[in-house]
Amino acid sequence: MIMDSAPENPSSLPSDDVSAIEQLRDAYERLREELHKVIVGQDAVIEQLMLCLLARGHGLLMGVPGLAKTLLISSLSETLHLEFNRIQFTPDLMPADITGTDILQETDQPGRRLFEFVKGPIFANIVLADEINRAPAKTQSALLEAMQEHKVTALGKTFHLEPPFFVLATQNPVEQEGTYPLPEAQLDRFMFLIQVDYPSEAEELEIAKATTGSRQAPLQTVLDAEGVMRFQSLVRRMPVPEHLYQQAVTLVRRTRPGENGAPDWLKRVVTWGAGPRAVQYLILGAKARAALHGSYLVREEDLEAVAAPVLNHRILTNFAAQSEGLSTRAIVERLYEEVSESANR
Repeated sequence: MIMDSAPENPSSLPSDDVSAIEQLRDAYERLREELHKVIVGQDAVIEQLMLCLLARGHGLLMGVPGLAKTLLISSLSETLHLEFNRIQFTPDLMPADITGTDILQETDQPGRRLFEFVKGPIFANIVLADEINRAPAKTQSALLEAMQEHKVTALGKTFHLEPPFFVLATQNPVEQEGTYPLPEAQLDRFMFLIQVDYPSEAEELEIAKATTGSRQAPLQTVLDAEGVMRFQSLVRRMPVPEHLYQQAVTLVRRTRPGENGAPDWLKRVVTWGAGPRAVQYLILGAKARAALHGSYLVREEDLEAVAAPVLNHRILTNFAAQSEGLSTRAIVERLYEEVSESANR
């Protein structure tokens, strides 16, 4: 079995980082308690949202209507004391409706008017792109520069977005009439594809009781923007064993049917595999999860936990997979199991 090369105890880490990891773990517990005042269950979704935020990534939430996706995101921004804007994507939404535009304004001098740039809803810490596949590609592309470069170019001027900046988009997987599928380049900008599933029977009973009675208690602030950025820097400093770097690279390369190391069963059902950005997000996601759970180094269980949300939307299956009912989630799970067994021999 391969041994970890990174430190296994807090004595090997700077004391400030040890203290920060403990603070992050405690803050996460308080944040979950606050969110559960308005959200029943969805612990996995809450964790993946926090991992995206701590890794400075973006998330795409996939789920049918009525699963409290919008409520969860707005509640998260409230507990983190971050500026929140919601954009409802529609077929007539224009890029300027997102980025902003110049407005002709009166000046102090009589008869003299000047153009003044009015910022759009993209200028916030957390931006919810609701039903992102409802708008055409021209409008969706207005998000690309902001998501990747954290800046906006409008009417020849460049505006930088204040950190932390976090885009969360929702998409309905069932209703596809009148929608525009996201291009692969835009899908690749999202760190995680977060599956929001139906609640259990017990959770649904609790939802019925909690949401049809008196008003819930107000949410309390757990973190602010400065605290979020401090923990984002902490995540970047988390130690990773060398063999987990190699395992992440091997996993991503084996998703590509053209690679020599790809298994024969995958070549039959996959058309395109994940790119290098997937390796970056696997490592960053594993670092964020380790810190969030109070670990002093990244463990294999952290890498395993983020493999599916990172890779699910980066693997393009073909008709053979669809005819067999083989999902990308099943492909990732089988592939990770094979890579893990090979690495631990």
